[in-house]
Amino acid sequence: MPPSVIRVLGVYDADGGVRGELAYVVGKVLGRRHCSLCDVTHSPVRRRRGWDALVTTLGVPVRVAHRNELGAAEADAAHAAGLPVLLGERADGSFTVLVDATALEEAHGSVDVVGRLLRSALADPPA
Repeated sequence: MPPSVIRVLGVYDADGGVRGELAYVVGKVLGRRHCSLCDVTHSPVRRRRGWDALVTTLGVPVRVAHRNELGAAEADAAHAAGLPVLLGERADGSFTVLVDATALEEAHGSVDVVGRLLRSALADPPA
């Protein structure tokens, strides 16, 4: 049985900061940028209450970050998995993919769908 996940890390396929956020919004309006994790965690104007409620039920801390806000090990794991992604961090510092970019895209912004996927992956983490 693989080691338990001690933390969930969601990584957006976008940069943080004023410049990064502005570039994403403009790109989204023009149809050039899209992040399916953003669609799950945020409505057009703010964080989704459903996402915040989900996070409180998972039993492990959850952090979401933009790709330019990651430490080296986090960035390596996220980029190897493909962005956007929900990763599980283990006590030894290793990462495993809990919900990949394809599954996030197929969720079409549904917090419920992503919640089911996350709960399943946390109950039986990938090796």
